[in-house]
Amino acid sequence: MSASDTSPASGPGLPPADLSHLPTTPGSGPAAGRPIPLVRASRVGRALDLLIAGTVLLLTSPILGLAALAVTRESKGGALYRQRRVGLRGSEFDVIKLRTMVDGAEHLGAGLKVDAGDARITRVGAFLRRTSIDELPNLVNVFRGEMAIVGPRPTVPSQVVDYTDRQLGRLAVRPGITGLAQVSGRASLPWSERIEIDLRYIANRSPRLDLRILIRTALTVFGGAGLYRGDTGGWR
Repeated sequence: MSASDTSPASGPGLPPADLSHLPTTPGSGPAAGRPIPLVRASRVGRALDLLIAGTVLLLTSPILGLAALAVTRESKGGALYRQRRVGLRGSEFDVIKLRTMVDGAEHLGAGLKVDAGDARITRVGAFLRRTSIDELPNLVNVFRGEMAIVGPRPTVPSQVVDYTDRQLGRLAVRPGITGLAQVSGRASLPWSERIEIDLRYIANRSPRLDLRILIRTALTVFGGAGLYRGDTGGWR
């Protein structure tokens, strides 16, 4: 792997994103009235997403069950956490995760921003975050058609409102459980860099690139790096 393959700012050796060839149509939700590029998803890609999601859910269901029990035993509140996110072409949906923080954490402390050592994160939650087990329920969002296996991570409406017209290109595809930005620095990167990496992914997406991202995702998860914002990073 070359040096360019590991550069957080550029992604794995991809050329700069050029989205000028993509058609535009009006958006919805927080991006209402603003043009958003549309990238057609292949039926084969959607079928593979469903196959992967179903297989992983089946294989990890015992882990999910034990994790959910551990979450509710350690702190009050439900095992699942739902948060409003923005997906394909500005449509909003509730992303599903295992709860890793105290109940009502978004209304405490730093709100949506999470740093290493955040007192709102439970002991069980810290383990779930480090191993990314907390994101396994995202597979339900894949079944609903709200997410894909690979794509830009879905973000909150308040951030989309501040997107530039160029950055709206990030909404041209379904958001993913993992993506190029996640394997190029995750939440430790500045937010603007993460968006640019996502745009480069959209402009150069291919089955081969998706496979590389999935392989690097496994390595990133086992390494546990880049989970938090750090001094300059964006929100996870």
